[in-house]
Amino acid sequence: MQACLRALTSSASGLALNVGSGVSQTVLEVASAMAKATGRPHISAEISGKYRVGDIRHCFADISLASRVLEYRPGVKLARGLEELSEWLRTQIAVDRVDEARAQLSSRGLTL
Repeated sequence: MQACLRALTSSASGLALNVGSGVSQTVLEVASAMAKATGRPHISAEISGKYRVGDIRHCFADISLASRVLEYRPGVKLARGLEELSEWLRTQIAVDRVDEARAQLSSRGLTL
């Protein structure tokens, strides 16, 4: 939210700014942290080895421009952000569509 508020009151108009921690994390690390934040540390991520055609395999937010233009500094660590997300998720109704999504990607030839 800090970055959004700063962008609204700055000269950042027209710029594409990345907002994030600036720290690389694997999907497995994020999944593990999410399991812990939701009180389900026993759940482990399923690694299928498949990916969507065109997916970027290694990437993280380069926040250097946002740091310069907005004087943005990450203010919430991943674990705390996931705890806040988990609190919100408790108020939502989940519908599991993982199998349906996998089937659709596969039927369109979008996974390898």
